[in-house]
Amino acid sequence: MTLIPSEQNLFVVDLHYVASFDDIEPELDAHVEFLKENYASGNFIASGPKVPRTGGVIIATAETREALERILAGDPFNSKKLARYTVTEFRPSMTASQLSN
Repeated sequence: MTLIPSEQNLFVVDLHYVASFDDIEPELDAHVEFLKENYASGNFIASGPKVPRTGGVIIATAETREALERILAGDPFNSKKLARYTVTEFRPSMTASQLSN
């Protein structure tokens, strides 16, 4: 199975914390569950905290930007307004061999 379906674009999701880490920390477990669900469904390829920890980054794939935005609406960091999201869509013209056929 390819990580990047040929009919889908990739997205870089840049999360910027807009709340203190004291407010974010209680939601970390729910956020990790959200990430796990989307790895299992094939929507997320990579994710992790920024260094320094001012937010995080998700590399995602989806049929459309609107579909991805619906997915991101389920993130507790989003629904509880703890982070602001910047989404950059791109169509990969080259990838590492392990990412595609």
